[in-house]
Formats: sequence, C-alpha cells, structure tokens
Amino acid sequence: MIAKVRFLTSLVVAMGVLSACAPAAEVAAPTQPAATPAPTPTTDMGMDMGMEMGEAPSVPAGLAYAEGEEIRFIHTEASDAEIAGLLTDMMSSPVLHVPSLAEIPESATAIAYVFANGPEGMGPLGFQVDVFDNPPGSTGYSPLRRLHLVTWADPAQAVELTSAAEVLEAAASGLVTVEAKPIVVNMPFLTWPGGGR
Repeated sequence: MIAKVRFLTSLVVAMGVLSACAPAAEVAAPTQPAATPAPTPTTDMGMDMGMEMGEAPSVPAGLAYAEGEEIRFIHTEASDAEIAGLLTDMMSSPVLHVPSLAEIPESATAIAYVFANGPEGMGPLGFQVDVFDNPPGSTGYSPLRRLHLVTWADPAQAVELTSAAEVLEAAASGLVTVEAKPIVVNMPFLTWPGGGR
C-alpha cells in the first residue's frame, strides 16, 4: 500500500512538472497574423567570429563547372597546409588544415580538376575555375575531392573546359596532361545541375 501511494505521488509530481513545462493552449484564435519569431541567439563560446549575436555565419561560395553547367560550392577543410592557406586567402574565409583527409580511401572521394595554365580566370591558380566530376545525384558523388592538376600542352591553344568528360577527352587527345595529387579538399556543393540546397 505504501509503495502504491509513493508511486501515485511521484506520478502526480511528474505530471505537474510536465504541465508546467507544456505551452498553454490558445483560448481564442488571434485576430492578426502572428509575427515571425526572432532568430534564437547563439551563445558565444569564447570564439570571436566577427559576428553579432544571433547572426548566422556565412561562407563565401566558389564557382566551378560540373556536367557543362556552373555550380557553387564551398571549401571547408584541406589535407594539405599550403592548399588550405591558399584557399583561405582566395576566399577570405578559413579553410582548416586536416591532414587525416589524405588517408580517406580513393573510393570515397570524387575529383576536382584544377587548371595549372590555360585561360586566365577565377580558379585557385589564376586560371579557369575547377571542373568537378560526379555532382550530387550521381553514383560517385562525394564532397571529399582529390585534386587532379590539368596542364595544357600548348597554353595558346587552351579553351575553357566545363565537364569531366571534356577534360578526359582533352587528355586522351594529348591536349592536356592530368596529374593526380595526394591532396583531398572537402568541397560540399551548394548548387548543382538540377538541384541545390
């Protein structure tokens, strides 16, 4: 009997706590549309990110090509310190050096073709923008990209390439050489052919 009374007392206390935490039911429908709630402030965990309280961080997007279309992506981490520094300076946003990314199996990565010469542009080395294979929705998609350096045999004959198929065709024709580098960069897509976040 004492155990039963203790159980019921605990249940009553718990129900009181739950009802105190639950939101009150509305008595009448509002006559005006509800205002959009203000964003929840974030806590400053001692990190100065140059943001006001509650302001979402923004990461600058890079431009590249996939399957003949312009896409947008971000750089977040790189396995190579020099590349991380280069991308940090280029994007004015920190790209973290994470050496262990280089240990990711090749089967878990996709490719970013980076141009070492050819038409000048906004690519990381001052030439055309990168070309990515396997965008989201394709079987081989991964945000983790192994860098492949593309070099034109005759830079005067170079044209802008916009797909992995064009890069591979140019390599098969001897117009470019493609050299796989032991560098992995995390490059999640923001937009891609037929989609976006």
